[in-house]
Amino acid sequence: MSEASPSIQKISLSEPVNDKILTVQTGTLAKQAGGSVTVHLGDTAVLVAATAAPTVREVDFVPLTSEYRERTYAAGRIPGGFFKRETRPRDKEILSSRLVDRPIRPLFPETWRFETVVYTLVLSHDAANDADVLAITGASAALMLSDIPWNGPVSATRIALVDGALLTFPTFEERERAELEIVVAGKKGALLMVEGTAREIPEGLFIEALEKAAAVIDRLCDLQLKLVAESEASGRKVTKRAAEHKTTPKPVEDYITGKALEPIKAALRMKLDKYGLDKAIADVRERISKEIEDSAADHPDMKEWASYVYPVVEDILYRESRAMALNDRLRPDGRAFNEVRPISIMLPIFEKLHGSVVFTRGQTQSLSTVTLGSPADMQIMDVLEGEYKERFLLHYNFPSFSVGEVKPERGPGRREIGHGALAQRSLAPLLPPEEEFAYTIRVVSEILESNGSSSMATVCGGSLALFDAGVPMKAACAGVAMGLVYENGRYAILTDIAGIEDHNGDMDFKVAGTERGITGFQMDMKVEGLSVAIMKEALEQARLGRLHILGKMNEAIAKPRAQLSPNAPRLYRLHIPLDKIGALIGPGGKNIRRLIETYGVEVDVEDDGSVFITGVDSDGCDKAKAEVEALTIEAEVGKIYKGRVVSIKEFGAFVEILPGKEGLLHISQIDVQRVARVEDVLKEGDEVEVKVLEVDNDGKIRLSRKAVLSPGSEGDGGGRAPRDRDGHRGGRRPGGPRSHSRR
Repeated sequence: MSEASPSIQKISLSEPVNDKILTVQTGTLAKQAGGSVTVHLGDTAVLVAATAAPTVREVDFVPLTSEYRERTYAAGRIPGGFFKRETRPRDKEILSSRLVDRPIRPLFPETWRFETVVYTLVLSHDAANDADVLAITGASAALMLSDIPWNGPVSATRIALVDGALLTFPTFEERERAELEIVVAGKKGALLMVEGTAREIPEGLFIEALEKAAAVIDRLCDLQLKLVAESEASGRKVTKRAAEHKTTPKPVEDYITGKALEPIKAALRMKLDKYGLDKAIADVRERISKEIEDSAADHPDMKEWASYVYPVVEDILYRESRAMALNDRLRPDGRAFNEVRPISIMLPIFEKLHGSVVFTRGQTQSLSTVTLGSPADMQIMDVLEGEYKERFLLHYNFPSFSVGEVKPERGPGRREIGHGALAQRSLAPLLPPEEEFAYTIRVVSEILESNGSSSMATVCGGSLALFDAGVPMKAACAGVAMGLVYENGRYAILTDIAGIEDHNGDMDFKVAGTERGITGFQMDMKVEGLSVAIMKEALEQARLGRLHILGKMNEAIAKPRAQLSPNAPRLYRLHIPLDKIGALIGPGGKNIRRLIETYGVEVDVEDDGSVFITGVDSDGCDKAKAEVEALTIEAEVGKIYKGRVVSIKEFGAFVEILPGKEGLLHISQIDVQRVARVEDVLKEGDEVEVKVLEVDNDGKIRLSRKAVLSPGSEGDGGGRAPRDRDGHRGGRRPGGPRSHSRR
């Protein structure tokens, strides 16, 4: 490792977290970035670098990009696939990028227009400690050390409820057993982001987890402040840039405000739907732009004023919609603060589908479908911890027509992946165990209309579609998005926020769950944090809204259908001894292929002896199941089987008593009378009842027909041999083989 440059001293600070040590270092790696740190926990380490472009970008938003990348060398692995290198980010990396972005974005100045990239690189991974929460703390520290005027610090932790105890920075193994898993990020004394999943926990436990997280966050924020202080003391002085951008000249702002203020106030109080309000605001913009254009003929200096109409009107709309909530206790669509929009539910929509529903809440609509598949349809997830199979897939699609726009389809973006993940972790705790319901389950949500809360519409629609498909869920699940308007200690909490309330509000808090408790949640703040007390109030209001929605859902379908759709595949799960896997598969897969071709089914065999038979035709599945059971069943000594003669030898016949299992019926055991030649009594293809006399250590089976014909006569005797075709009585031929082996 090279030495740090003289201008940047190496600084390393640590903070104990439970039985672990979290360490933040700077001054060694990536010294040409605006600010860079490494964060270590156990043997997991991330490098985070924050850099801003030198020139302003002409946009009307904060141009921030968060990139989170995992390299397989961090876990001592080489990438799979043909190219053997990392390419496009996986879903885990995209979700982690969003996880870093969401708590740091609100703390940038609204007028910041320098292109900024916060880049996280996972350098080492110990398969116990996840790197994502370390990346949030690292991003904050890197920004604090840079020339970017960012209002941090921010820190993050993960909390898990395991065996009744709340654990900080839990391991992957502990997270597997957790009743609650939550990631919390925030400043000292204020929360900025929360997300996670739970197994129907009460709201009180959620608050306890937040309070525990807040204490850890405070300590890690202090650690960062100390890091910055030591960096400055070592001689590294950084001058923060000014957040400069184009502002609206005062005369122009006054002119447009004078023309637009009252019409916008009136439109906000007309209880219009999204389309009506959008049209009313568009009419205001168009009228003012036309007046400016007409006036510019006599006043050339007004020619450029039209370019300011849109941003000034947006500012007015922002201020007035918030003032209306705080001062007049009104919402644009006329609802009370705790009121959910009208709900309609249609199911099933398409009989051919395994499950389908259209869930509409206000002007947000989701077509949710369920498809059931075999275990072979499970998605293989490749992450640093290794590969695993995911049997529950939820995909969220947001076509541009849902908001009346025209955009090319380029596949799922970060938003679609993030919304799908939120809905997936909200529904997953309610699915039946794989041992009871072995299907691979795919839910797809097509957002057909959107005016806020589309991810929560996906939760509601997904739950209903699973019920419609006959998936034995533990309970129905509903979701609601909560909003907040907060200024100078005054606030308004809004249930089921519409698009304008999301856009102009300070919080988007999505809560999903059952009548018993919470299963999924995600909160993002646009202001600099939220107190636990307000969060507690929002949770209670969300609970009441959730119960209202569940009531509407139960009116449509109160429990999962008793039977799967006739169009869904049938699936049997069997378990066979491990030493029978080879017999089932057969030489080169012969037996499996025969089952698939004969009965039109899929047969999947797992290493633990689990066998899954899947097919659309119930009769074919039943027959394949019977064959699998027969192929793997053991012959029982003393039991009588109806078998088929498969070959004739001088010393006896081989009889197949079970699929793939043959035993020797010695010539002495063919009849109660002595048999001179096997062919005198049996021929290939004959069906014959035989009794199992013995199964030796090598699995060879000795059979007797004589014991069936004359119970108790299982020896080699049995009287005189019957006459042969020539009328002679026969005996054992000299030198005749007595072995049980086939020749």
